[in-house]
This record gives sequence, structure tokens and C-alpha cells, in this order.
Amino acid sequence: MCRWCDPSYWKTARIGATHCKGTTAGCGHQSCGTDVAIDGMTMWGSIVSEWASLLLRWLHVVAAIAWIGSSFYFIALDLSLKPNSDLPDGVQGEAWQVHGGGFYRIMKYLVAPSQVPDELTWFKWEAYTTWLSGFALMVVVYYLDADLFLIDKSVLDLTPVQAGLFSFCSLALAWLLYETACRTGLAQRELPFAIGGYLFLVALTYAFTHVLSGRGAFNQIAAIIGTIMVANVFAVIIPNQKKIVASLIAGQAPDPKLGKTSKERSVHNNYLTLPVVVLMISNHYPLLYATRFNWIIVAIVLALGPVIRHFFNEGHAGRKSPWWVWGIAAAGAIAILFLSAAGPREVKSGALSAQPTLANVEEIVMSRCSMCHAAEPVWAGIVTAPKGILLDAPEHIHRNIRLIGRVAAWSNAMPPGNVTEMTSEERAVLAAYIGEQDR
Repeated sequence: MCRWCDPSYWKTARIGATHCKGTTAGCGHQSCGTDVAIDGMTMWGSIVSEWASLLLRWLHVVAAIAWIGSSFYFIALDLSLKPNSDLPDGVQGEAWQVHGGGFYRIMKYLVAPSQVPDELTWFKWEAYTTWLSGFALMVVVYYLDADLFLIDKSVLDLTPVQAGLFSFCSLALAWLLYETACRTGLAQRELPFAIGGYLFLVALTYAFTHVLSGRGAFNQIAAIIGTIMVANVFAVIIPNQKKIVASLIAGQAPDPKLGKTSKERSVHNNYLTLPVVVLMISNHYPLLYATRFNWIIVAIVLALGPVIRHFFNEGHAGRKSPWWVWGIAAAGAIAILFLSAAGPREVKSGALSAQPTLANVEEIVMSRCSMCHAAEPVWAGIVTAPKGILLDAPEHIHRNIRLIGRVAAWSNAMPPGNVTEMTSEERAVLAAYIGEQDR
């Protein structure tokens, strides 16, 4: 009996077998007749999880677009305000804008108007919805399937509960440290605070890549940045704005420090936006998160994002555009390109004993990948081949050989969490074979 037809193997590896089909199932043996039906609850659980992931991702992206759009707009508006002698008392400046065939005159009060308008538009639910949907998505994808997406046992052998608790606690702790630094006045010293914050995030990234999977580490640092940004809105900006409104209603002069503090947090969010967007979409690009120097790639992204935002902020303020920014951005992008080509963390040392053949590649893919990437997947919870990619026959392997290289040879993104225990020697065989085909 091959391992694919051994009930004890299914139990150990979380695989639910259907029927041994020889090479189709990945065992390379004659059909032995084992027939274990996929549990109905497993199938429906997978379907519900997939739809929940889609709907939550959709909501998360739409909310993030609304939040980032409004944030970028108000930063640009603030920087473009112009003083004018005929403005009402207390007005800092005005901006004229045209959009959709209409003209808009916008004025900003330095602190607040003398009385509260009858109607006020609050910009807060865009941020709240982004975080709530993002955390729910994190639970569905990373916590409920921690052994696939959050854990890599070749990095650290964690249980799903341990990984989930580590992830959640690090979210809370990182925000508390940031909030403490801001409330103790450290944020008033802008340059030291920015450098310290940058080093803090890089150190967290390095730690996460030694605890979680590469994909999990990238998502974790993105979630921490996103949590800090939303908490700035929820715990500082909106409460301060409500205090200002309450002062106006009571006929009192609002405290100018409230607006200054809110503006400070808004600027923090502005400079963190571009890095968090890159990190959030990084799970689609294995060469970013599943290579040897992934934490250095994050360090470069964290540095480039604020630099690029500086270019646009200067332009919005009407100052000379710092074109040198794009030279730094290009250098950073080139550095990321070369770092991503370094291969997976564990690389086989020494030369291979013989030039790999297609048969060697087929054997590796059949034994490590085809239990999911098959017309009838046998991995528990997998109903259809991920992304519709089949690797259960030689012609399918040959057709997807470059994709296999990106996810399993030049990076270790697949198998997810290395659940089928692909070795560094096997990855080296894949890389050598694909490299030979390019000659």
C-alpha cells in the first residue's frame, strides 16, 4: 500500500483521500482500491471559507480605497491651502478646486469656527471598516488555516493556537508601544521618532520571519501598521475632534493642542500608507515574502514608501518637486530585484550529483504538490485545484514549469507552510532543471 492510500498518513498529514489513481494521486503505484470519501462537512467548510474570504477581501479593499482616498485628499488639501486677506476670522487658508464640472471653494479653520454647523461630515467609518474587515479576513485566512499560511515548521514548529495567539498579542503590544511613545512626547522630535519607528518595524519584521512563515510575517507587519493607523483615527483623531465640537457647543474656546495632536497622527498615517499597501498585496508575489532576504526587502519598502510620499507632499504644497526621490526609489527597486533572486532561506550547498531530468521533476511535483493541484484534490479542505492549476500529469507540469520555479524553486512559497516537507535538495533539483531549460 502506498502512503497516499494509508489511512494513518491521511490522519497525520490532514489529507482526506478519495481513491488511489496511481500517478494521478501522486503515488506512482498501481491503483490499490482504497476509497475514503471526503467528509461533507469538510467540503462545505471549504466552500464557506472561500466565499467568506472573497466577500471580506472585497469589503476590505473597497473600504481601504475609500479611507486612503480621503486621507490622500485631505493631506493634499491641507498642503495646498493659500492665505487670503478677505477670509473670515480664524480661517487658515482656502483652496479652489474643480471636479465633475463644478467649482468648489474650501476653507480650513486654524482651530474651529465660532459655532458648530448644523451638519458635519465625519470621516471615520472608512478606517474602522478597513480594520474590522481586515481582521476578520486575517482570522478566516491566517488563523483558521494557520498551518498553511501562518506557520512554517521549517522556521518554527508552532501549533495553530500558538501562532494565532502570537499574532494577536503582537498586534496589541506593538500598538501599545507606539502609543506610549507618542503620548510621552517622543513624537514631537520628528526625525529621531521617525528613525526609531523605522528601526522598530524592521526589528519586528526580522523577528516575525524567524517565528512565522514568510507570508505570515509580511501579513503580520502589515497588520501592525494598519492597526496603528486605524487606532490613530479611533483613539486620537476622532476623540479630539469630538472634544473640539463639545467645546464649541459649550461656548468655550477649543484647545489648539487637540488639533495639533490629531494632525500629527494624520501625518504618521500619510507616510505609512504606501508601505502597508505593498505589504498587504505581497502575498501574491512569492519572490517578495518567500526568499532568503525577505526581511531586508521589507526594510527597503518601509524606507521607500515615506520617501515617495514626500515627493507628492512637496508637490501638493506648491514647492519644488524633489526629483531625486525617484533615483532613490529606482535604486531600492533594483536592490529588491537582486535580493528576491537570492532564492529560498534554505539552499542546498554543493553541486548536484547529476543533471536533473524531467522525470526527477515529475517525481518531486507528484509527491509534494499534486495532492492539491489535481482534478480531484485529496488534501482535506481543498475542493478544487488552487487557482485552477493542475500538476497531476507530466503535460501539466511542463506547462506550468516557470510558475513552479517562482513558487517552489526560487522561493519556498509552495507548498504553503511546507506542509508536504519539500527539501532544499528537491528545490535545488527544480531550480537546476528549469535553469537548464533556459539555456
